[in-house]
Amino acid sequence: MRFISADEVDRALTHTGLVETLREAFRKGAIQPLRHHHTVERPAGAASTLLLMPAWSDFAADGFEGDGHVGVKIVTVSPDNNAKGLPAIMGVYLLLDGQTGEPRALIDGQRITLWRTACASALAADYLARKDASSMLMVGAGALAPFLVRAHAAVRPIKRVAVWNRSPANAEKLVETLKAEGFEARAAENVDDELAHADIVSCATISSTALVHGARLRPGTHVDLVGAFAPTMRESDDEAIRRARVYVDTYAGATKEAGDIVQALESGALAREDIQADLYELCRGQKQGRKSEDEITLFKSVGAAIEDLAAGIAVWERVSQS
Repeated sequence: MRFISADEVDRALTHTGLVETLREAFRKGAIQPLRHHHTVERPAGAASTLLLMPAWSDFAADGFEGDGHVGVKIVTVSPDNNAKGLPAIMGVYLLLDGQTGEPRALIDGQRITLWRTACASALAADYLARKDASSMLMVGAGALAPFLVRAHAAVRPIKRVAVWNRSPANAEKLVETLKAEGFEARAAENVDDELAHADIVSCATISSTALVHGARLRPGTHVDLVGAFAPTMRESDDEAIRRARVYVDTYAGATKEAGDIVQALESGALAREDIQADLYELCRGQKQGRKSEDEITLFKSVGAAIEDLAAGIAVWERVSQS
């Protein structure tokens, strides 16, 4: 078994390549049970969460060939880590041979999550954003933010990026990174004013109150909501949901875990049948993406184990050849 570091993951993947890998994965499908959530209580300090996200090749699928793979991502979320100077989220991805169960690779879980999450959003944007989208508002400046900008730029001609973050200093750091990569980047003072200028709005926060207000969205905008991974969190308000045609990564995950969807369903701003499609249907051509230049589209993701499996296989195949 080989341990694959974050640097090796970076060398093995490209945003354009992973978008296409994910597109093919959603077309073919895989077996992915609902993720496991376990609360780890401690006598002192905040409880941690242990997440297990398994998936494996659909060996019974028509035309399936080869040995296939089995994989599981093991993630811990420990809120007290921030005070210790450590990331709150840590994890690994274990990839196994599909026939023998032999462990093939243990892959840096944080890095593969950044790559697959950003490229899943870009995959959705390839169906939902206007073809000429060239400006982007990045809400949040954490580890995922630069990946989201780069991934969207792989599928749309993104040139201008405004960055908003609760900590202006962190926004400025991301701005400098993006400038060095050739983007026309600047820090934004508030989200509402920027919504009138952005072709794509991407959010990656842990906010419990809406940051994207639907009344301020201009026609033709595509909204990408990546954070707010729990039912009590949200990044958009009900008006944004009402005005947009709503898409999700998976129905099961979004309707049970995504605060933007769960809360809108509870308030009546969204009905289950109002969700236009998931990534499986978009990638298979079963449902249509953007229908007009003026409509507002909204994509909500909470992550899917099929994405980890596809990315893990891509990394393993590239690294094992080197």
